[in-house]
Amino acid sequence: MIDKRYIQEFDKEISILGYGGMRFPKNEDGNVNFEEASKLLKKAYELGINYFDTSVVYHQGDSEKVFKMALSDLPRETFFVADKMSIWLCDTKEQMEQMFDKQLETLGMDYIDFYLVHALNRSNYDKVKKFNGIEFLQEKKQQGKIKYLGFSFHDTDIVLKQIVSEYHWDFAQLQINYLDWVNQHADKLYEILQKNNIPCIVMEPVRGGYLADLGEKQNKIFKQQNPQASIASWAVRWVASLSNVKVVLSGMSNMEQLMDNVKTFTDFKPINNVEQKAIDDVVSNLRKLNDIPCTGCRYCADCPQNVDIAETFNIYSRYKVFDNEKQFVSDYKQTSEYGNGAENCINCGKCTSVCPQKIEIPEKLSMIVKLYEDKKQNI
Repeated sequence: MIDKRYIQEFDKEISILGYGGMRFPKNEDGNVNFEEASKLLKKAYELGINYFDTSVVYHQGDSEKVFKMALSDLPRETFFVADKMSIWLCDTKEQMEQMFDKQLETLGMDYIDFYLVHALNRSNYDKVKKFNGIEFLQEKKQQGKIKYLGFSFHDTDIVLKQIVSEYHWDFAQLQINYLDWVNQHADKLYEILQKNNIPCIVMEPVRGGYLADLGEKQNKIFKQQNPQASIASWAVRWVASLSNVKVVLSGMSNMEQLMDNVKTFTDFKPINNVEQKAIDDVVSNLRKLNDIPCTGCRYCADCPQNVDIAETFNIYSRYKVFDNEKQFVSDYKQTSEYGNGAENCINCGKCTSVCPQKIEIPEKLSMIVKLYEDKKQNI
């Protein structure tokens, strides 16, 4: 059985591993395979997972339906459900209220244990404040329809400091992994929660699967330490070793991923000093491979030509790590076809002026476009 932690702030025992409902198995038509997804959730519950995270936007609303299908016959007091207010879908306060009521109906539940204001950044925070959305959710908490109120976050430490100073929060959810700890300033965000005594839930511990396979050279460093451990297990163990992390979410798409995570969190052992050295070596090597020090902060996101600069740099980074020309060409082609390709750059300099890393962005974009054109000829 998977390990649980007693969390004093909630007076509850909650599994260290939580099940994220964002990446359920799909049918050939791209829709959720309800039967397989339900089997995974039921198996997870049998193995001790009791924290389940969903959202109205996951799988076009089908994620919430999967949880109802899988959990409705279980004793309600034996598991915890997290759901979210996706404020960007709402144009009025009334729509926000309708969303909450609809979520309870879809889940088939009288209350939601952990409710989050979804994906707060400057824009979404301003919008939820405009609708008095947090006050609305606090009312729902007083009525017993929400047990704990929190938020998930995607922005700078300055914005996070404002959010935690203006309202009382029971918990918060951050994207944390060992690669983004410094690169994406996740360490600063985590420290803010810690200083304000706000329990931390972690999403994307494996960085959307990026840290599940780092190429032969980097994988070897981990395998020399523990040949039996998966590469992904290093990422989830590292996050779970942080003292203020209460639950680590994983969007498990198949039984193999579920069982690997269960193995990691059964008789859980925090990362030790020798293992931390191995992680530090891998992170250092990954940074050396990539000559563009982009942290993904997205200060450059407001490009007048709609170039997705951060994603373009991310595609390049993956190519440098895995040296997979075919994948690089495929990934870049997709971005280009969406109208976000670097070939649209007009060298206006707007992005360079706001880049914290002082990257010569137009120059790097031009280099990536040339690389794409060269590699495309080889495919």
